[in-house]
Amino acid sequence: MLRWRFIFLLGWPGLLASAQAPSDSSFLPRLLKGRSAILDRVLAQPEKYEVQILYTQIDRDRRNRPTFRSYRYRVDQHAYFYPASTVKMPATLLALEKLNRLRVPGLDKYTTVQIDSACCGQTKVRSDSSAKNFLPSVAHYIRKIFVVSDNDAFNRLYEFIGQEALNEELHRKGYRETRIVSRLAVGADREQNRFTNPVRFLAGNQVIYQQPLVENKREYRSGFPVFKGQGEMRGDSLVKQPKDFTHANNFPLEDQQRMLRTVLFPNSVPPHQRHQLTEPDYRFLYQCLSQLPRETRYPAYNAPEYADGYGKFLLYGDRQDTVPDHLRIFNKVGQAYGTLTDNAYVVDFDRGVEFLLSATIYVNEDQILNDDRYEYDTVGLPFLGSLGRVIYEYEVRRQKKYPPDLARFRVTYDISRTGGGQ
Repeated sequence: MLRWRFIFLLGWPGLLASAQAPSDSSFLPRLLKGRSAILDRVLAQPEKYEVQILYTQIDRDRRNRPTFRSYRYRVDQHAYFYPASTVKMPATLLALEKLNRLRVPGLDKYTTVQIDSACCGQTKVRSDSSAKNFLPSVAHYIRKIFVVSDNDAFNRLYEFIGQEALNEELHRKGYRETRIVSRLAVGADREQNRFTNPVRFLAGNQVIYQQPLVENKREYRSGFPVFKGQGEMRGDSLVKQPKDFTHANNFPLEDQQRMLRTVLFPNSVPPHQRHQLTEPDYRFLYQCLSQLPRETRYPAYNAPEYADGYGKFLLYGDRQDTVPDHLRIFNKVGQAYGTLTDNAYVVDFDRGVEFLLSATIYVNEDQILNDDRYEYDTVGLPFLGSLGRVIYEYEVRRQKKYPPDLARFRVTYDISRTGGGQ
């Protein structure tokens, strides 16, 4: 079912220019129809593919203040999809916030961090061979999260923040449906995920901040049962019943785009929804969100599988093309259990293009989870790639009264490229 709604923010000082206009629920189907075979195939069966699309146009006034107009296709906060690695973005923001709030002299995102183990399957971290100085830090974890979606890096930030603090802070900022309760790819159960490791930060050999093992005694779960598929593989055995996601991570598409917007356009949201970040934090995040694997020095990602489209599903997920210098995609993707999601802000410095686009699709023809037989390459990535290209081409043609000044989003990368975007 197509849905529409609007948010009109006038009550907050300074938010007039960022007011979001009403959306037209028929716009996206009309725009996408007949543009490619894969778009037509998927949109002919949206329930099967559990498609959700949120496209937001951005227009500037003469003072470069943004106004947002969103178009939704089947976006529903209560239509569950597994968020996979998209939950890593909230962890990066709350880790930076925690460092800033601690106000410990000498403690920042570049400070060496060590992780201990105290119970229930926890593991230690003393060094990181992918770092320039072989020392782990919050900044290095954030870089690995955004460039190649490193799971261990997310788990370490999860352990630094703590399960309760992570969820309560997200709820305070208005992300009431978002739930992050699990490490990724380590097989920890619900009880193990309640406990987060002791952590300490070092300046040289001196401990400047430490926190003990923390247990969360609150329970975060869906308000209703959530099951997907018709069965799942557990080891070599097929369990012929749907997989239970009632207690799994959750990050609705609307929340994903709103969070990205708070990072890119902090003045466009109410003060209580903004993150407590410094200007250097924002610059660092803009670099990490848009940096390509081949532009990254530590770690160095030179393997063939790290093409430019590796973590850029929209526009490039189904292609081996090189992303041109004037185009930047600030985003976070997720891929697991047959679900592909991308939450992106796309900028073309040469053409004055900018827009927000978030989308998710479920591609699991046999309805068996954990069997690694998903249609990522034949359906999911071609759909997201084509969707991104159609929206981009539309934005190139769309007339704007005032061209945007996109200087804020020009950043320096580890390995510089020539041309726009530097």
